[in-house]
Amino acid sequence: MEGTEQLTFDAVLSAIDDFVWGLPTIILILATGILLTVRLKGMQFTKLTLGFKSMFKKSDSAGKGELSPFAALCTALSATIGTGNIVGVATAIAEGGPGSLFWMWFAALLGTATKYTECMLALKYRSHAEDGHILGGPFYTIEKGMKERTGISWKWLAVLFAVFGVCVGLFGIGTFTQISGITTAVKNAFDSEGRNIAFSLFGDEYTWSVVISGLIVTFFVALVLIGGLKRISKVAEKVVPAMAVIYVFLGLSVLLMNATKIPDAFAVIFRNAFGMRAVAGGAMGFVMKQITESMQKGIARGIFSNEAGLGSAPIAASAAKVEEPVEQGLVSMLGTFIDTIIICTMTGLAIVIAFYSGADANYEHGLKGIELTSAAFSRVLGGDGKSVQFLLMICLVFFAFTTILGWNYYSEKCLEYLTNGNLTVVKVFRWLYIAAVFIGPYFTISQVWQIADITNALMAIPNCISLIVLSGIAARETESFFKRKNSL
Repeated sequence: MEGTEQLTFDAVLSAIDDFVWGLPTIILILATGILLTVRLKGMQFTKLTLGFKSMFKKSDSAGKGELSPFAALCTALSATIGTGNIVGVATAIAEGGPGSLFWMWFAALLGTATKYTECMLALKYRSHAEDGHILGGPFYTIEKGMKERTGISWKWLAVLFAVFGVCVGLFGIGTFTQISGITTAVKNAFDSEGRNIAFSLFGDEYTWSVVISGLIVTFFVALVLIGGLKRISKVAEKVVPAMAVIYVFLGLSVLLMNATKIPDAFAVIFRNAFGMRAVAGGAMGFVMKQITESMQKGIARGIFSNEAGLGSAPIAASAAKVEEPVEQGLVSMLGTFIDTIIICTMTGLAIVIAFYSGADANYEHGLKGIELTSAAFSRVLGGDGKSVQFLLMICLVFFAFTTILGWNYYSEKCLEYLTNGNLTVVKVFRWLYIAAVFIGPYFTISQVWQIADITNALMAIPNCISLIVLSGIAARETESFFKRKNSL
C-alpha cells in the first residue's frame, strides 16, 4: 500500500511538473530573455567586462542600502551556487540527455540580460521602511513599476509572486533540494553502500550518515538565521568565493586532463540538443520528444541553478548601497555568467566526457544526482575516487548550506511584503523553515526536484510578465545612464 501511495504521489508531481514546465512557460522565459537582449542591445555581451570592473567598487557613500555591491552579489550567489551546479546539472543530463547542457547555456546567455533587468529595476523601485531598512524586490517592481507603466494596479500579481516566493524557499530551492543534496553527498562519501541503517520510513531506509548530517546542518542553519541578513552576507562573502575556487580548480583539473576529449563532448551535446541521436537511430518519431525533454530539463535546471528570471536575486540586489540602479544591475548579471557558463559547464562537461562520449560511452549508467557527478569526476581523474568524493562533498555541503541561508532571506522578504512587515509572522516562518530543513532528507530525489521545478515555474511566471511590460523603462534607464557616464 505504501508503495502504491508513493507511486501515486510521484505520478501527481510528475504530471504537475510537466504541465507548469510545458511549452508556454519555456516560451515565456525565452521570449523574456530575447526581448530584453534586443531592447538592451546585447549588453550582456558588450558590458560584461564593465560588470567585473564594478564588482569590487567601494560602496557609494550617497547610496542608501545595507550591503556593498560585492556583498549583495555574494548574497545572491550564496543562493544560486548550490546543488543546482553539482546535482542539478547531473539530474538534467540523466533525465534530458547531454543536450540539456546546451539549453542551459542558451537560457543563461539570454538570462544574463534578464538578471540585469530584474536587479536594476529592483533598485529603481525600492523604498525604505520607517526603521531605515530596505524594501525592495520584484513585488515592489510589479506593484509600483507596472502601475506607473500601465496606470492599472497590479498588486494582485505582486502578491502572487510573493506567495510563490515563500513556497520556493520553504519547499523548493531553499530547503528540500539543498539538504537532500548535502545528506546524499555525505552518505556517498562515508557510507556509499548504505550498510549503517538508522531506521526505515515509508519503505525507504535511511543511514546514520544521512540522519546525523541532517541534524548537524539543521543546527547550524538555526544558529546563523538568528543573526539575520548581515550575518548571512558575512558568511556568504567568505564561504562562496572559497568554495567556488575549490570547485573551479577541481573542474579545471578534469577538463585539462581530458582536453582532447572536449571537442567530442561538445559534439555529443549539440547532437543531442537537436535530436540528432534519435535521427541517427532511425527514430524520427522521437526527435521532437528528445528536443523537448532536453529543453525542458536544461532550462528548468538552468533556472534552478542561476535563478535568472526567477526574481530572487533582485531581493538581494535591492539592498546594495549604490546610487545608480544600472551599476548594481551590471554587477548582479555576473551571477548568471559565473553560475552557469563557468561552474555548471565544468560539471556538465565532466559528466558528458565520462559517460556520453567516446567509444566506451555508457548511456545506461543508472546514476543520479551527486552520485553521477562524483562518479564522472572519479572516472576521468582516475584513482580510487575517494579523495574526489570527499572534495565534492565539501563543496556541495558549503554551497548548499549558503543557499539555504540565502533563500531564507528571500522568503522572509516575500513574507514581509505579504504581512506588511509583521515580524512576528516572519519569526514563526523562520522556525518553519528550519523544520523544513530538518525533514528534507526524507524525501526521494525525484520528489525533491519535481517540487522545486514546480515552485520555480510558478515564481518565474509573474516576474517574467512584469519584465516584459517594463522592458521599455529598463532600456531607457540603461541608455540614460551610459549617456551620462560617457559625457563625464
